[in-house]
Amino acid sequence: MTTGMLWFDNDPQIDMRTKLNRAIAYYQKKYGQTPDLCYVHPSMLPENPIRTAGVDVQTDQMILPNHFWIGVKQMVSSV
Repeated sequence: MTTGMLWFDNDPQIDMRTKLNRAIAYYQKKYGQTPDLCYVHPSMLPENPIRTAGVDVQTDQMILPNHFWIGVKQMVSSV
């Protein structure tokens, strides 16, 4: 993913899946397409991988805690 939307949610009373669903819904409304990839800080991801609404959640040390870098996977060209 080279382009995406940065989403911030630090509400301690909301679980990770709900935060991710909020980010997905906003992305869909704003850009008119469904995201399929989200990067989060490793401290945010529980032991069991999360995949919700078809979005693959991966960790990246460069993403700050409570931030979600969400977008569409970059297609690899076979040319």
